[in-house]
Amino acid sequence: MTVFYQIVFRSVLRHMDAEKVHRMSFAALRGVTAIPGVASAMGRVLGPREPELAVRALGQEFPGPLGMAAGFDKNAESPSGLAALGFGFVEIGTVTAQPQPGNPAPRLFRLVEDRAIVNRMGFNNEGSALVAERLHHQRGGRRPVLGVNIGKTKVTPEADAPADYALSARRLARYADYLVVNVSSPNTPGLRNLQGVEQLRPLLAAVREALSEAGHPTLPLLVKIAPDLADEDVDAVADLALAEGLDGIIATNTTISREGLAASAEEVEAAGAGGLSGAPLRERSLEVLRRLRARVGDRVTLVAVGGIESPEDAWARIRAGATLVQGYTGLIYGGPLWPRRIHRGLARLVREAGYRSIGEAVGADVHGAGRPQESTAV
Repeated sequence: MTVFYQIVFRSVLRHMDAEKVHRMSFAALRGVTAIPGVASAMGRVLGPREPELAVRALGQEFPGPLGMAAGFDKNAESPSGLAALGFGFVEIGTVTAQPQPGNPAPRLFRLVEDRAIVNRMGFNNEGSALVAERLHHQRGGRRPVLGVNIGKTKVTPEADAPADYALSARRLARYADYLVVNVSSPNTPGLRNLQGVEQLRPLLAAVREALSEAGHPTLPLLVKIAPDLADEDVDAVADLALAEGLDGIIATNTTISREGLAASAEEVEAAGAGGLSGAPLRERSLEVLRRLRARVGDRVTLVAVGGIESPEDAWARIRAGATLVQGYTGLIYGGPLWPRRIHRGLARLVREAGYRSIGEAVGADVHGAGRPQESTAV
């Protein structure tokens, strides 16, 4: 099937509008997995089932460390459908307090030679009230570990950002297994300014207060940062995470850099502004992860995303200190069996390294290769 997907992708899909393909493929997945029994059957076949892959983190038991990153299912339309593809957890969003259409189309582009995507979607979503209602109706059914990623409404001034995030947190807290504060998308004007410690601290305080008001004061809270932060700013966020008792950091979001691309200058210019994801992000995302691990140790859960294409890529992130990893662009270029290939490959790498579980390998390259840590397996 992998070969078949590559043929279809190169002969048909790459020539179609990327956002249209996304809508069509996601609609097809929702339709198939809505048939009674299909999602469960797919999950049994494609989901992580090797005992070595089970991980406990953020107060949850994950069947496998690979999750779907935010951006694919912005409105919580089918977390269970994505889990049926084999993801160990799903992060929905980014969701904003108010509904918004996002930026004008076209706003999603492929750089096929680089196995990359440029997006300037602009947090297009139906708003946290409607997303909360949808999640309410999904309760009681079989669903994966669910992360909820929240961002700032575009028209909200920076000074009012804490209240904007707090409103979404209050609405969505009861449905989330963990909550992510996204301050790192390049597609909302001024959003990345909120990564500065002086802006981020009151924002996180407002979200914490909202979670308490909603009756979920211990809900794991994470922040998602950009790969374009200077090293000293990465350190500052790490220090803030420790000082404020954050549960995790997701590293990293998309980049505004266009350095080192194989695509022609004309193709890059045609794609235009926006965040770049995929293979070109691999090295910088790994650098940021390593820097975070050196700063926070195992006191904060690190989630790695950006440029993960193969089991070896995911394994490198885990050994560098990530407890969990996420993908999105890898699925676009790898096809529907990609999550299963990543998990199967990771299980093989765990066994070859002599570990009993993947949790023992977290940070192994930091503490010394071949020196297992205390297991975090379920």
